[in-house]
Amino acid sequence: MVLNKLLKSIGIETERQTEIKDIIFDSRVKSMENCIFVCMKGAAFDAHDYAEEAVKKGAVAIIAQRELNVSVPCFVVENTRKALALLSACFFENPSEKLTTIGLTGTKGKTTSAFMLKSIFEAAGKKVGVIGTIGVLIGDELIKTNNTTPENYYVQKYMDMMVKKGCDVCIMEVSSIGLKDFRVYGFTYDIGIFTNFSEDHIGGVEHKDMAEYLYCKSLLFKMCKKGIINIDDENYEGIIKDHSCEIMTYGFNEKAELIGKNSELFSENGFIGSSLDICGKECFKTLIGMPGKFNAYNALGAAAAALECGLSVESIQEGLKNVNVKGRVERVPVNGNYTLLIDYAHNAVSMRNVLTTLREYNPKRLVTMFGAGGNRPKVRRYEMGEESGKLSDISIITEDNSRFEDVMDIIEDIKVGINKTDGKYIVIPNRREAIKYCIENAEDGDIIVLAGKGHEDYQEIKGVKYPFDERDVIKEVLQALNK
Repeated sequence: MVLNKLLKSIGIETERQTEIKDIIFDSRVKSMENCIFVCMKGAAFDAHDYAEEAVKKGAVAIIAQRELNVSVPCFVVENTRKALALLSACFFENPSEKLTTIGLTGTKGKTTSAFMLKSIFEAAGKKVGVIGTIGVLIGDELIKTNNTTPENYYVQKYMDMMVKKGCDVCIMEVSSIGLKDFRVYGFTYDIGIFTNFSEDHIGGVEHKDMAEYLYCKSLLFKMCKKGIINIDDENYEGIIKDHSCEIMTYGFNEKAELIGKNSELFSENGFIGSSLDICGKECFKTLIGMPGKFNAYNALGAAAAALECGLSVESIQEGLKNVNVKGRVERVPVNGNYTLLIDYAHNAVSMRNVLTTLREYNPKRLVTMFGAGGNRPKVRRYEMGEESGKLSDISIITEDNSRFEDVMDIIEDIKVGINKTDGKYIVIPNRREAIKYCIENAEDGDIIVLAGKGHEDYQEIKGVKYPFDERDVIKEVLQALNK
C-alpha cells in the first residue's frame, strides 16, 4: 500500500507515494525495509528513542508524538496508539467490514461465552474465528498469543487472516486493558456483550481503581452498533453510561428483553450441564453443555447475540448443548456411563469452584487427579491438597509442570494439605499413568476431573517443554482398552 493512502487514514495529506511493505512498532525487529515505524510510548519504554535506529534498518517514514531529528519524513500525531490502530485497519483493508464482529467484555465469562457463540454459529453453518485467552482460533488452527486482546495491529492482521480463510464471524474477548490501550480502536463491532463486573485487575500497570476499571469496560459500548447487557449485574448502569449504541438486555429479571427462567442442573449418560428456559421474541428450552447454573448467564448473552444476528432457535439449541471450551471443564467422550473432564484449575480457589460445582450433580464418586507447579509458592500446594481432600471422594496425586523441582518433593507438599482432611488419595507420580488409572478404574456415575493442565499441550521438566496433551493420552488409553 502506498504511503499517502495510509496517512490519509490518520488525517495526514501528503503527495508521497512510497510503497509501504509493513507497519512496525517493535524496535527490536531486525529489518524495517520499506516500512513505517510507529513510535509507541509505554510506562517503562519509549520507542521515540529508537527512531533513528529504525531508519538505519530501512524505515521510510516515522509516526511520532513529537518532532524527531531523523533523515526520513516524520509525521506527528497526538496519540501513536490510536494512529497505529487506524493505519493497521487501512493497511489490511478494513477486514472488520467483511465479518460479523462480536466483542465480549466483563470480569468473568468472556471465554465461555465466546465458545458458546462459536458453537452456535458453527451449528448454523458459519465459519468462525476467535481472539481471546486461548489465543487466536481460525477454524481448527490455533495461534498462541501473549494477551487476551492483542495489540491493535495484530487484531487487524488476525481479522484479515480470518477473511482470507473464509470466516464469516469474528468473536473477540475484549479486556479492559485492551480497551484502555486502544487495542481495539479503529473499527466498530456489530455487537458488544457485557457479562458481569467484579473486583479484578486493580493496581500496578493495570487499573488504578475500580472506577477506572468500570469505565474502561464501558468503552466497548461506544464502539459497537448493538450492546447486549446483563441487566442483573448491579453495575450495568455504569457500563452503559454515555453509550452510543442500541441496547438490548438479558437476565433473570422480568425487566430484561431476553429472560432466563427455570435454570436447573442436568445430567444423563455422561453428559453434565444444565437446562434453561429462554423467553423474549422467541421462547424455547435449551440444554447447556457446561456444568453449573452460573453458565445460564453466559448462555443467555450468547443466545441474545445469536438471535440479534438472525440465527435460528435450532442453531442456538444445538450450539449450547454441544459447546466445549478447551481446558474449562472440558468434557471428553468416553465409552462408559461416567463423565471425564479436563480443567485448568491450578490453585485453591479454582479447585474449590470447580469441585463445588461438580458436587451439586451428586456423582457416585468425585475423582480428582492433580499435581502442582514447580518453582511456585508452596502454600498453593498445601491449599490445593486440602481443597481436594475436602471435596473429592478420592484424589489421585501426580505431576504437573515440575519445572526445576523434584516431582516427589512437590507431591509431599500436596500431602501436607490433604492430610489435614479425611480425604482418600493415591500417589501416581507419572501423569500418563495417573490418567490411565482414572479411566481403567472408572465406575458408572463417576465424575473424574483431570485438573491443572487444561488447554496446555506440554509438560515442563528441567527447563524443557515436552509434548503432552491429555486428550491424546485419553485417546491412547481408550484405544488400548477397546482392543
